[in-house]
Amino acid sequence: MKKVTIKSQAKINFGLNVVSKREDNYHNLETIFYPVSLSDIMIFEKSDNFYFETDSEELNATIDSNLISRAVRALEQVSRKKMNIIIHLQKHIPIGAGLGGGSSNAATTLLALNELLHLNISNDKIRELALSLGSDVPFFLKPKTSYAEGRGEILHRIHFEIQKPVLIVNPMIHISSRWAYSKITPKPSEFNLKTLDKNKIVNFSELKGKVKNDFEEAVFIEYPEIAELHGKLYELGAEFVLLSGSGSSLFAIFPDIHSAHSASMQMPENYFKYIENPEKEEF
Repeated sequence: MKKVTIKSQAKINFGLNVVSKREDNYHNLETIFYPVSLSDIMIFEKSDNFYFETDSEELNATIDSNLISRAVRALEQVSRKKMNIIIHLQKHIPIGAGLGGGSSNAATTLLALNELLHLNISNDKIRELALSLGSDVPFFLKPKTSYAEGRGEILHRIHFEIQKPVLIVNPMIHISSRWAYSKITPKPSEFNLKTLDKNKIVNFSELKGKVKNDFEEAVFIEYPEIAELHGKLYELGAEFVLLSGSGSSLFAIFPDIHSAHSASMQMPENYFKYIENPEKEEF
């Protein structure tokens, strides 16, 4: 093995309802995990020890506690082998943004090292390790559009497509998931996300106000800049806008690539912007 390069995908949450608090202090939720092509790049290279390198200053500061290092330690415990590998991470997914970047990196690490180092850990055990690292890590083992419940680990593959351009915007605000959950009052969901399964023609304008993210209320109060951005995206022609995860990213569905690109150009320069374009149209 020389170098192996793997993409580590992001996701958005199309709806996120926190429905109850569990005895284990986690929360039961209902959401649609929707993978997008925005990805980090992970490069794995055989070595005489474990090394982690990244272009992210924030992750360099947490080199022993980030999810990649924790995934490596979990594999070492189960396999009773040292992970003699260098992991290079090229970070493109914003951190603490509700896009699942860290969870995706952890899942990619589990799968890659199990295969590249011939650890022969079963799929069930890999999934168990994934859940021990984070509630949405299991989704990233096979990132296909899924309705999720439980902590987010009970996954049901669904046929749901966003067949319009999606503008993902992050105002470079880091939101702690722990803080966000502390502000939530769990309640039954008002809209059944499962009804979107096999619904080939989705009118996203009609879903405005029906499909919700329960974190929005607290996040918008604490971070009015995000609330203003939410309104601005509608002003710029979006059919549907929602917070992803516990924030701080918003995603906006536009009728065509031209309006999505125009809206992106009107975002502040320091904001992260990414357009997911299913039609691959030119603009």
